[in-house]
Amino acid sequence: EVQLVESGGGLVQPGGSLRLSCAASGFTFGSYDMSWVRQAPGKGPEWVSAINSGGGSTYYADSVKGRFTISRDNAKNTLYLQMNSLKPEDTAVYYCSLRGGYWGKGTLVTVSS
Repeated sequence: EVQLVESGGGLVQPGGSLRLSCAASGFTFGSYDMSWVRQAPGKGPEWVSAINSGGGSTYYADSVKGRFTISRDNAKNTLYLQMNSLKPEDTAVYYCSLRGGYWGKGTLVTVSS
């Protein structure tokens, strides 16, 4: 059974940083591309970032480019999202995602003073 468990969210002031983690199990993590998706209150899902299976290729939405960094540790079956220079508009529930419609339960990030 595919399981994706996000952690690392919380309340942070504008300009601050957070590092999200996603622990994966139930599939061969190192063989699959992975993504982060977020959903702000009252809005639809927004794709944030993706990384290929080996970690050598990364992709970002324009809204986070230059501020967020996606990475993965295939030995630990874990996906990461380093978020710097956070803005109030980054407030959302962040989900890690595996192709085929698999999402975790998400972790809430709130950026507010």
